[in-house]
Amino acid sequence: MMKRPKLTGINQITLRVNDMRIAEEFYVELLGFHVDRRAGANIVYLRLNSDLLVLVKAETPGVAESRDIRVDHFGFRLSSDAEVDDAAAFLDDAGVHMVTRPANRREGRAFFVMDPDGNLVEFYSMKSRGGEEPEEIDTTSAAKRAAEVRKSLSSEGEQQKPRRSRK
Repeated sequence: MMKRPKLTGINQITLRVNDMRIAEEFYVELLGFHVDRRAGANIVYLRLNSDLLVLVKAETPGVAESRDIRVDHFGFRLSSDAEVDDAAAFLDDAGVHMVTRPANRREGRAFFVMDPDGNLVEFYSMKSRGGEEPEEIDTTSAAKRAAEVRKSLSSEGEQQKPRRSRK
């Protein structure tokens, strides 16, 4: 019988994006990744410390309402609850679409945004609370909230708040 692999972490996350320039601007300029390397005009490898995010030009255009070519969500870890709040304020000020606001969870504090292609991105702190219960726990599914947001965006025809990355 074969043994299950002992995974040690995530090697990379690959996203299919509609517009390489807009996606790269979001991850590099707003979130601090740097370009590690390019593989032609349709693939860019972005790095943040030892983590790798790969952007690939989608073969067929996707829409924010579609879930069939998107990652469900992925998360970035921050070192404290205060950094989560600061990141939320920064991204909101930059015009990024906020799906949720920072909320306490059992393991820390978190919020969700949508990137320029409708991918759901989580920012969270993983902090031991020493058995202390948080004041409030957000139990609403971020995926459910994102689906509701996507539906409202498609019915409105365009977003009310412009995204910085769509200049």
